[in-house]
Amino acid sequence: MHVTHLQLVDFRSYPALELTLPAGVVTFVGANGQGKTNLLEAVGYVATLGSHRVSGDAPLIREGAERAVIRSRIVNGDRAALAEIEIVTGRANKVRLNRRPLSRPRELLGLLSVVLFAPEDLAMVKGDPGERRRFLDELLVARTPRLAAVIADYERVLRQRTTLLRAHGDLRTLESWDEALARHGAELLAARLALVDDLRPRVQAAYAAVAGTADEDATEKGVGVDYRCGVELPEGADRDAIAAALIEELARVRPREIERGVTLVGPHRDELALAVGGRPARGYASHGESWSLALALRLASYELLEADDRAPVLLLDDVFAELDAHRRRRLAELVAPAEQVLITAAVGADVPAELGGPRFTVQRGEVLDVAGSG
Repeated sequence: MHVTHLQLVDFRSYPALELTLPAGVVTFVGANGQGKTNLLEAVGYVATLGSHRVSGDAPLIREGAERAVIRSRIVNGDRAALAEIEIVTGRANKVRLNRRPLSRPRELLGLLSVVLFAPEDLAMVKGDPGERRRFLDELLVARTPRLAAVIADYERVLRQRTTLLRAHGDLRTLESWDEALARHGAELLAARLALVDDLRPRVQAAYAAVAGTADEDATEKGVGVDYRCGVELPEGADRDAIAAALIEELARVRPREIERGVTLVGPHRDELALAVGGRPARGYASHGESWSLALALRLASYELLEADDRAPVLLLDDVFAELDAHRRRRLAELVAPAEQVLITAAVGADVPAELGGPRFTVQRGEVLDVAGSG
């Protein structure tokens, strides 16, 4: 799978851009603020309908414009598809697939898979639990696009139930909200548990590959990847058993929820627990260990998607500048075999020589070839 063509209209810093992309490694070099990250952000948006940099769509529209357009041609084996996304100020986005309008934007999910490496990835290790839950849910949707609807339904029920608690409304209706929360939550929780089981050995192997001898002691002690659930679940619990456990726990904590006006039970309270050398990564891992673990999470994601026959495009957004020479080389060796790797760098020398392919210069919202002639 790879992107062969990218067209932007009023997206971020680009009034208009047309770019043909080959398979293999492609590097965009430019000083900060020139627009190179916007290119990867646009490709990522086609895959996820979201940005890794901002939570809303408004900043994606160039200042002074009313809409932004992303067009991307994607080749997967012998099949090609054209995705078009129109991001409109104050209105629902419009999405077309092969010129045909889609009734819901999320119908586009699954057409393109990406795995993005970015400086923000360190928050997966050092940040709050919400960062790790977001990582899991984004990977769930990349593997199984229909789960986007499950997550949206769960979040909708959670908001409505919490609003009822805070407003001290008719609490007799809580039971119906409990059932809805448990039903959607059980499906999400079951999917997360299965995902973590699939991730664990891949993260451990990727960590050892990235860290190498630099983190030999920590590697020998092992990397922990575990899902911590707020309810006790029987061994091998199915969705029905998980839903029953959630309802039981909701009933138990109801007095506290009413007092605090907060929903205290559900996947939104769970944690992906990461450890290095037997200690929690958050707060104890060194900077190098934290980076190795963040890279391992992304590499494991790539392996999972590849195993699902969704071989993703790899997006490396100014990551090499964050790494020491050893990790740069190891990461380069690990990503080089991918069908397409799009890299941004402020300094071309930061990208290891092992990663060949064309290099483009990005300057003031223009993408120039290596010679700078356009």
